[in-house]
Amino acid sequence: MPLKTGRAASVPAFIVMDIIKAANARDSARAADRAMAADPATRTIHMEVGQPSTGAPRGVVEAAKRALDSGAALGYTEALGIPPLRAALAAHYRDTYKVEVPPDRIAITVGASGAFPLAFLAAFDPGDRIALATPFYPPYVNILQALGFRPVLMEAGADSRFQPTIAMLEALAAGPEGPPDGLIIASPCNPAGTMLHADELAGLAAWCERRGVRLIADEIYHGLAYEQPAETILRYSRTAIVVNSFSKYFSMTGWRLGWLVLPEDLVRPVECLTQNLFISPPTISQQAAVAAFDCHEELQANIRRYAENRALLLAELPQAGFDRLAPAEGAFYIYADVGHLTNDSMEFCRRMLSEIGVAATPGLDFDRGRGSRFLRFSFAGSTADMAEAARRLKGWRAR
Repeated sequence: MPLKTGRAASVPAFIVMDIIKAANARDSARAADRAMAADPATRTIHMEVGQPSTGAPRGVVEAAKRALDSGAALGYTEALGIPPLRAALAAHYRDTYKVEVPPDRIAITVGASGAFPLAFLAAFDPGDRIALATPFYPPYVNILQALGFRPVLMEAGADSRFQPTIAMLEALAAGPEGPPDGLIIASPCNPAGTMLHADELAGLAAWCERRGVRLIADEIYHGLAYEQPAETILRYSRTAIVVNSFSKYFSMTGWRLGWLVLPEDLVRPVECLTQNLFISPPTISQQAAVAAFDCHEELQANIRRYAENRALLLAELPQAGFDRLAPAEGAFYIYADVGHLTNDSMEFCRRMLSEIGVAATPGLDFDRGRGSRFLRFSFAGSTADMAEAARRLKGWRAR
């Protein structure tokens, strides 16, 4: 008799991880072929992955070495994280946003990926409806569904910079089930790289307050903005949950460290959930991350490179036929409408990787309805790689 498999086991794949796997397989095959390995034109250019190509700042690495060499115990920490790191984050909000956040409202997490289930479980009950705009970061929906919540998708387009609007929320609230229980926003967002501006954030926060809707703001790409700084929802809401991470601006992806800024009513629930689900965040990563706030000079050099890459691609991609691009206000992504080139973005990306060695992510990862005509380019790599990718794409499209 077959054994039962839980419903959460049917969670969809995170397609970008499959693309990374395919790109890595191509790299391995190239390394095994002497002729290919000797030809730089066959090298894979990775524009699929949403992670900085730089490692952690030098100060963070040195802090980790000191912690290891000191012989200090690297056991469990408090569930919500070590006090020096929570205090450093409170100072970061004060210095960067002029917003006062008490350290005891900050919870250190196992990456932003660990922060989302904590936030969802603390704020919602199974069956609750959580709204978000499409296109979206795939794990939002996959985590919600795995935990028994109901994602409600609102189709956003170029006219709203792929961001949610109050009009969309009003239309949803006018339906038979009324307003949603929660709303997820992201600014800058993945995949479109667009931002919610101050007036839009204020309007969404006020709407949620009036309707009793719990607002969750993904601010993971804060620090990566090119035309104006990103604004935090904390300026406009006392009840919102903020999710952030050391992975993007701080270039610490593999250290698996993020944080939540919580309203007072959710601090203890998140603490209890953390105790049971994770015990505590990684100790060595927490100790090292305290030094990250002294590394802004090095980190700003990364931002200057991203800005150069962004400008290069915004100029070069249209020459390769990719001329329907989202504004790319922040993060390190360009979201391209390729509906005039293909109606199968998955196959398009497969061919691009196979034929010219450029890896990108099909839009189906972010929008299950319209994603077959979109793809996402990441410009987190080197400027030389971005220029080479543009050269290959122009040649490919010309053929």
